[in-house]
Amino acid sequence: APRIRIRMESGRPRFFTPAEVAAHDTVDDLWVSCLGQVCDLSPLAERYRGDALLLPILESAGADVSHWFDPQTGDVRRCVDPLTHCVRYYTPRGRFVHVPPAGPSSDWDTDIGQPWWADQRYRVGRLSAKTRWVRVINALTSQEQKLQVCSEETVAEILQRYLYYNAHARSYTWKHGDVVLDMSKTLAENGVPDDDHELQELRLDPDRFIPAIQLHFNDDLTEG
Repeated sequence: APRIRIRMESGRPRFFTPAEVAAHDTVDDLWVSCLGQVCDLSPLAERYRGDALLLPILESAGADVSHWFDPQTGDVRRCVDPLTHCVRYYTPRGRFVHVPPAGPSSDWDTDIGQPWWADQRYRVGRLSAKTRWVRVINALTSQEQKLQVCSEETVAEILQRYLYYNAHARSYTWKHGDVVLDMSKTLAENGVPDDDHELQELRLDPDRFIPAIQLHFNDDLTEG
C-alpha cells in the first residue's frame, strides 16, 4: 500500500487504517497503535536498540497493543502476583520499555519522565474505528481506483489519498450519484452509505457493493 501524507485541517487529528500502521513494522520504522492512538516508536527503538526490554515492542511492530493497557486508566494492566500477593504490572509477553521491574532493582532508571504510551511526542494520529472501501471513478477516462479510507475522514482528506493516483484530483467535482459531495464532510455525512454490517448479516460479498464516487472534470486544470 502506498504511504500517503494527508494535510489535516487545524485541530483535526490524522486518521490511519490498520493497514497503514502495519506497514511500519521494522526497528527503523516502528509504529504501534494502542487505545485508539497511533504511536511512532522509531526514536524509542533507536534509543533502546539491543535492549531486551525492546523485544516485546519489536515483536508487535505495526500491530495493535491495546490489550497491554487498561482502557480505564490508560496505564499498563496490573495483576496480583500469585507468589508475592503484591500488585504488579501484567506483561505476559515480557516486561517492555518504561515498565518498572516487579521488585527493587539497581539498574532501573526511575527518572524516565513520561512513559512512551503517555507521551504525546510519539503520537502521530488516531486509529480509525471503522475503515471502509470506496470506488473512485474518473468519468473522463473511466479509470477506477478502489481506496480503503477511514470513516472519520472528510472527502477532502480522501481526495488527498487519491492524489497519489491522480495529481489533478482537485480539478474534478466529486459526486455520489447526481449529488455533489461536500468536501468538508465525511462520506456518511454526505449520505454515502456504509453497508458492511448489513451485508455481512446477509452473507453478501461486500466487494460487490462498494459505493462509487464519480469525478467530473472541471476546466481549471491544476498544475502538475
